[in-house]
Amino acid sequence: MVLAHGIGGRQDLPIPLSFLLAGAALAVLVSFMAVGVLWRDSRFDGEKGRPVPAGLQSFADARATRFALRLIGAVAAALTVAAALFGAEGAANPAPWTVYVLFWVGLVPLSLLFGPVWRLLNPLRAVHAGLSLISGGRPLAQLPPWLGYWPAAVGLFAFTWLELIPPDREEGWALLAWFAVYAVVMVVGSLVFGAAFFDKGDPFEVYSALIGRLSPLGRRDDGRLVLRNPFDGLAGLKAAPGLVAVVCVMLGSTAYDGFSRSPWWVGQVQSGPLPRVLMGTLGLAVLVGLVALTYWLCTRLIGPGAPGALAPSLIPIAVGYLVAHYFTLLFFGGQQALKLWTDPFVTQADYLGTRGWVIDYQMLSDTAQAVIRAGAVVVGHVLGVFAAHDRAVALLPRNRALTGQLPLLLLMVFYTVGGLALLFAT
Repeated sequence: MVLAHGIGGRQDLPIPLSFLLAGAALAVLVSFMAVGVLWRDSRFDGEKGRPVPAGLQSFADARATRFALRLIGAVAAALTVAAALFGAEGAANPAPWTVYVLFWVGLVPLSLLFGPVWRLLNPLRAVHAGLSLISGGRPLAQLPPWLGYWPAAVGLFAFTWLELIPPDREEGWALLAWFAVYAVVMVVGSLVFGAAFFDKGDPFEVYSALIGRLSPLGRRDDGRLVLRNPFDGLAGLKAAPGLVAVVCVMLGSTAYDGFSRSPWWVGQVQSGPLPRVLMGTLGLAVLVGLVALTYWLCTRLIGPGAPGALAPSLIPIAVGYLVAHYFTLLFFGGQQALKLWTDPFVTQADYLGTRGWVIDYQMLSDTAQAVIRAGAVVVGHVLGVFAAHDRAVALLPRNRALTGQLPLLLLMVFYTVGGLALLFAT
């Protein structure tokens, strides 16, 4: 695949992989022991934060600002559709680079900086608003509480399947077909259940919102914009059906991304009795299921409500994996996307003046990339330990605050070692 996710492997690490795995596991264990000694009470609260200046709040909430952001999203979507329809084939077309790099990967840093940005850019909200004017704007039914995040979990799994499995995933028709189905489901769901359906049903809004929980810019329940500790953002995320599934899809899909490049799995896919697409689909489903099963078993030992309550602690881990797997794709692929957008319809144009760009793949050495990737995984797990501990001391009696977390700690160590091993599988 031209849209490669990572450059560099275990041979590029400055230390042997076994030393890295041992050191990463030790870092998680030491972090747990430190917070266990120094951190006896819950410190984080989703309502904390310093209000931003009134002028910034007014600008952010202004109708003109909201309209401009929605217009940007709509124009970007329209241009991407046009490029997919009328541009070059495959990876020479800017559409797959826009979807898989600028959109999917680019949402990670944007959400980390500014919070749930896709909610403001999502063009389907504009479609829903227009259709609501025609239909009277009243939803046909109440959103059932049991539905929760499940539509987003299914949608995220479907998109990661598109990104990782089909051989034609770079073709314009494949992108158009997938997003046509997605758009119909989202628009119909929003017309039936109202605009609230997007909040937990749209896979990209949920993806952006969960990552945005780590943003220093947040919004309290009363609508006030605040500058906050990112852990306060995690603390404000309330458990709901399907939340665990969403985070497990985020973790499991990145795990499969690394696993799919291992020599053993490549051999199984190429020489196995099953078609490659089916083999890849089963592999993706098994890894997502393994993440979900191990998480549920370990947290269920803590208490009945622990799986949902502790789900926010997986978000820093998921972000660490996303950075590790995709930062080189954004760094180099983003340049390629801009280069292709200068002539999206192959008319010898040079709209952006980037036709002559030569992407320097030596700008970051393979060793530097390997260190960044490993560091992102380890830091994500350490932050996950902090978040899990803070939530656990609020859930458990004081005399069980540490011992009750041991199953989750072992799981964190397993995820750390397993994630790094898969990341550097080649």
